[in-house]
Amino acid sequence: MRIGLIGLGRIGAFHAETLSGLPAVTSLVVADAVPAVTERIAGKFGAERAASPGAVLTSGINGVVIAAATDAHPQLILAAVEAGLPVFCEKPVAKGAAEAEEVLRHCAGAGVQIGYNRRFDPGFVAARAAIAAGELGRLHTVRSTTMDPAPPPAAYLAGSGGIFHDCSVHDFDIIRFVTGREVVEVYATGSTAGDEIFAQLGDASTTAATLTLDDGTIAVVSNTRYNGRGYDVRLEAHGSADSIAVGWEERLPMRSVEPGVAFPGGTPHGFFMDRFAEAYRRELSAFTEVVAGTRTSPCTVADAVAAGWIAEACTVSLRDHRPVRVDEVRSAA
Repeated sequence: MRIGLIGLGRIGAFHAETLSGLPAVTSLVVADAVPAVTERIAGKFGAERAASPGAVLTSGINGVVIAAATDAHPQLILAAVEAGLPVFCEKPVAKGAAEAEEVLRHCAGAGVQIGYNRRFDPGFVAARAAIAAGELGRLHTVRSTTMDPAPPPAAYLAGSGGIFHDCSVHDFDIIRFVTGREVVEVYATGSTAGDEIFAQLGDASTTAATLTLDDGTIAVVSNTRYNGRGYDVRLEAHGSADSIAVGWEERLPMRSVEPGVAFPGGTPHGFFMDRFAEAYRRELSAFTEVVAGTRTSPCTVADAVAAGWIAEACTVSLRDHRPVRVDEVRSAA
């Protein structure tokens, strides 16, 4: 099949490499806002060059992957849907949850997949299966962690929508995915310690959020931009009959100080592309199946919108220092 790719920055270039290695993808058409970047990536992966995003959409492709800047996502998603193309778009759907809701209204039922790669990581998939099978008994506690080794560039932070929308939203999505439940209320706190850019932007560098799910399960989400030992992504699920964990493997960025304990002993994960390389491959392989019409979207716009409203509730909670119900922010939009 012939796949288009719009946006060739860090994640877009990574997707170009992944797509070029998928058996189902016979040709790749790429475009970036910077022509020199288009030339470089096209040359590196043997892709066709397009002069603009619009030119990608009209180049006879079977589906399109959107990895452009967040502000461009809504327009590109809707343009692709209008052109009758299956779409894969990196998260988020839009910079804010209300705008994402508007995108949902215009593309409900279309073949749109949003890029939440943890849904394709074998550990998270196994956790979802264990919870769905009742192996944990009554689920009472979930702990989800995303810790970056260093902050992204200031320009990226300025357009990210804040740590809850950019980083924590992966935790919010995966909690919904593994539990099959919805978040009804949040309480968030945070710190601006580190670079002064966080305070200037009204953002936070380290946060914690307590989420109440619709069945009473409590989820605790921890995030930071300053985890010196490496890129740390984990999830724990605790129930009345059993407890399980995702991410407790040899490359976990953690050091035990218990006498005689050598675990974990591997080189810590240093970057998200390192930690989730296989998940990204599975995610884009799933998209080729969406394009082929052999499966429905495994992560819909509605899924992404739900995670976005949780992020919005946490943003309000941090600002107002109070618990916030998700339906409160949705109704206020």
